[in-house]
Amino acid sequence: MASYAFAMPLVPGKTDVWKGYVKELNGPRSAEYKASRQRAGITKEHVFLQSTPMGDLVVVAMECDDPATVVGRLMTSTDPFDVWFRDKVLIESHGVDPAGPPPPTNETISLGP
Repeated sequence: MASYAFAMPLVPGKTDVWKGYVKELNGPRSAEYKASRQRAGITKEHVFLQSTPMGDLVVVAMECDDPATVVGRLMTSTDPFDVWFRDKVLIESHGVDPAGPPPPTNETISLGP
């Protein structure tokens, strides 16, 4: 099982919109969200909001077997929830183009105890 973390900037002015989607993920769409992560192969996921002078970032930490495979599954899934998630969270909130090339994976610099 691999641990993987990444940060994604929020589109300026979209933090409150993103928070609204997170409320849906933690509320009425919780079962769909959990099922999506299970289908993708994510066994644990934590999401944090980090405000910086350069703008707001979302930090995601997850555990899964193969991060690149997981991201590929989420970006290409035709499941209605996954399509909603891409449209609302990735495209609208983060400005990510799911049809574009995937971002490069990050480099592990240090592992703690």
